[in-house]
Amino acid sequence: MSSSSTARVSSRVERRTTNDNGSVQPRAPSGQAGGRGERLDPRRTQSPQPSASGTSHKRTASGSQRTNRAVEERRTERVQVTTRETLTTRTRSPDRRPAPSAQPSERQRPAEPSRAYSGDPRPKPGRPETLPQAPWNPEVSLVPHTSAPLASRISIPPLASHTPQSLQPKPLHELSLEVQEAAILEDLLMVFMGYEGQYVRFAKTYNPAVEKDRLAGPGYKILPGLDPSLQDLTTTMLKMATHYGAVEAFVEVQSRDEFGAVNHALCAAIRKLLQDYLIMIVQLETQFLTSPSFTLHVLNLHTLPTSHLMFQLYSLAHEILKRNSMLEEDEDSDDGYDDIENILESLREGGDLGPGNIPGKKICKGGSVLGLITKRLETMSGDPAARSLLTSLLRDASRPYMIMLNEWLHHGSIKDPHAEFLVREQKSIKRERLEQDYTDEYWERRYTIRDHDVPPQLEGVKDKVLLAGKYLNVVRECGGVDVSKAVTDVPRSFDDNRFLDNVNSAYAHANESLLALLLTTHALPARLRSLKHYFFLDRSDFFSYFLELGTSELRKPVKNVNTSKLQSLLDLVLRQPGSVAAQDPFKEDIKVEMNEVSLTNSLTRVVNISGIEQGETLQTPASQPTNESDKAAVGFTSLQLDYSVPFPVSLVISRKTVWRYQALFRYLLSLRYLEQQLVSCWQTHNRAASWSHKSSNRDVEMWKRRVFTLRARMLVFVQQLLYFCTAEVIEPNWQALMAKLNAKEDSKGGASPVRTVDELMQDHVDFLDTCLKECMLTNSRLLRIHSKLMQTCTFFATYTPWLTRELERMDPDLSGTDKPAQMNKQQWDRFKETQTQKHADSTASNSAGGGLTDEARLEKLEKMFETIQKYEINFSRHLQILLDALNHYAATETVVLLGLCARLSTANQGTQYSGLQANEDGGAQA
Repeated sequence: MSSSSTARVSSRVERRTTNDNGSVQPRAPSGQAGGRGERLDPRRTQSPQPSASGTSHKRTASGSQRTNRAVEERRTERVQVTTRETLTTRTRSPDRRPAPSAQPSERQRPAEPSRAYSGDPRPKPGRPETLPQAPWNPEVSLVPHTSAPLASRISIPPLASHTPQSLQPKPLHELSLEVQEAAILEDLLMVFMGYEGQYVRFAKTYNPAVEKDRLAGPGYKILPGLDPSLQDLTTTMLKMATHYGAVEAFVEVQSRDEFGAVNHALCAAIRKLLQDYLIMIVQLETQFLTSPSFTLHVLNLHTLPTSHLMFQLYSLAHEILKRNSMLEEDEDSDDGYDDIENILESLREGGDLGPGNIPGKKICKGGSVLGLITKRLETMSGDPAARSLLTSLLRDASRPYMIMLNEWLHHGSIKDPHAEFLVREQKSIKRERLEQDYTDEYWERRYTIRDHDVPPQLEGVKDKVLLAGKYLNVVRECGGVDVSKAVTDVPRSFDDNRFLDNVNSAYAHANESLLALLLTTHALPARLRSLKHYFFLDRSDFFSYFLELGTSELRKPVKNVNTSKLQSLLDLVLRQPGSVAAQDPFKEDIKVEMNEVSLTNSLTRVVNISGIEQGETLQTPASQPTNESDKAAVGFTSLQLDYSVPFPVSLVISRKTVWRYQALFRYLLSLRYLEQQLVSCWQTHNRAASWSHKSSNRDVEMWKRRVFTLRARMLVFVQQLLYFCTAEVIEPNWQALMAKLNAKEDSKGGASPVRTVDELMQDHVDFLDTCLKECMLTNSRLLRIHSKLMQTCTFFATYTPWLTRELERMDPDLSGTDKPAQMNKQQWDRFKETQTQKHADSTASNSAGGGLTDEARLEKLEKMFETIQKYEINFSRHLQILLDALNHYAATETVVLLGLCARLSTANQGTQYSGLQANEDGGAQA
């Protein structure tokens, strides 16, 4: 034994061998066989493998250069610690099974050389007693499969601190400096691969069975007794081992299915780097075995670049794990959106709630991972090595993302099983819902952007990416895209110079395709003109005829109206030769329906709804005369048209826009109907003898003149309002919309051409919103005032027959049987005929009012003056309130209302309310 020690000191090669042997103990059989060349081969082949068998072979080969028993003791201990050997090398198991009986004796004997350094005492007693008490037979097993296909399935070996005392190595303070360095060198080579060494072991706070500890990286401790000259350098190099262990655990965890394709690609790229790292460890081991000049400082110099690379990988992995809330430094998720719709859809299709689909669990994947890499690349731009590493990782990790992006840009479809693409698809919102959707949900919410998962490279063009795919998706559903055609010659990663050009060209192509589909194939301008004919009563000779035919039905209460009969009448009128609608190819799409909610109540509800989509509540109208007015509704006030359009025109003419058309139609129809009632009132006043003849009673004649004046003022109000809405609001805005549509083909006009389908859709909605606003249908105050004026005019026109009867009773010229002097014979005959028809089934005589005395007639006349005065005051006051409100809103919001204000002011001139100011408005309303 002493000669062996002398040889180690005298020769550098022998000292290196002794150092190696001093650190790890081989088994006796393998330690004494073969020369140096035979020892190098198994070490070179086994060391890259992270298995236990490779470790035992290495240690056996390096230990074969010495025969001292202390070395053999340490070799044997290492074999027992790395229990994975039983899985990879079955042939060693028979040798190891009987070993426990001989090991204790071997353990007794290695103590002799170990003490021979200090005086050669041999404490044999006591060692054999531990044989039956500490049976050490660790076994390896296979762990169950996970969703990570390349994850290790070998059970974790027992910790070195749990091994029996008999297998513990010789204390460091009993070894010479050279032997300590050799032992630490060999331990470091093992630790660099994630295993414990003889003297370098896991810290007590580290538990390899806990995933969070593995992801944070193992901490290491060095057994006491190491020389201070080696301690600091060893501690510094152990950081690389910690980083390697953490990165290796990160790769296993992030390779699971729920973390998405981008994480999988990132892990594949890191796995290649780890393979290069293990190759470097093999090369260092070869240097350790063959080069006498290989010291701890040389090892440190060789590992410095790799240590920096491992630190960069560790830092990146740490950031991703923090985003995944898998470390103690969990971050609060700022993305509160849970993709509940897709989860429910997945469950309906028989899917399962995997770990990545649990609501509320935020996983950093897809664009978030690419954003982290990009952000770190910007931060480390001054470090060439880190920049090169992160650029390579970004290139590899972005490949699956670019595949999804190209599929979306060029086919309009999303293949995103892990929900990591920047565009989210709500599968529950289907195309069939367009017929009942009043919120444009299909277009606005079927495809949306995940704002928190957009890669920085796409932040500036994310809207173009969304629109390009949406446009192409519509064209694809109409059969305009060949999905089977493979996408070629497109960028495959973010660092490609054609990246932005690819997005812009795909966006332009998709937009052109959908615009051509809408404007040419599906004749969108012709459909809009058809809508104008029906809903805005443009050249509506057919509709006037329809109202005449359906008068008897439309006068009924709304619940008693036969809609089928009205639909038949409308179809008959639309097919009448010579009608404007007869040549309309879309006349089959128009339908008649009844809306039991009055126009004012319906508009008030809509006006008072603000932001239900953003979570606000529905605000009920302040006044609730809803039930009474709705119950009194008749067919004329409840009639509305519906219009059905096929896909994809339904994206532009959606239910939301059709509702706007219906609101404008009902408003115009109410004005036309009121005008018709007042015109009928005018006809009655001109044709009926009781109104047309000049009464001999001056007071009666004065009362009739006041009635005529009020009727004329009301008719002026309705006609001016109708003219304003059609000629000054709808028509100019319609011409502006059509100019934008036509500017696409002919840009010589002053209007800017339509560039995108979304702009076209927005222009259409803006046109309708502008019409609603300028027609005073979006302001609750104007709606209330206008409703009161319309009710006053309607009551006046409705009560004209009653006024006629009261006039006949209070006019002395009509109470007798003789013809009045002021009435010609034709008028008298017509009057008598009318009276006969009225009282044909009545027991009352023609001269029913003849019994009235002059006092009773005078009293009746006073009451009639009071009645007409109430109508005058009510109409004049509300009209002046309307004028003041119009002046206010014209100055603050809508300038076009000034024209209406000027027109309506003529209907209130000469009244006591013509000078009412805005400050009297509140008192007047009260």
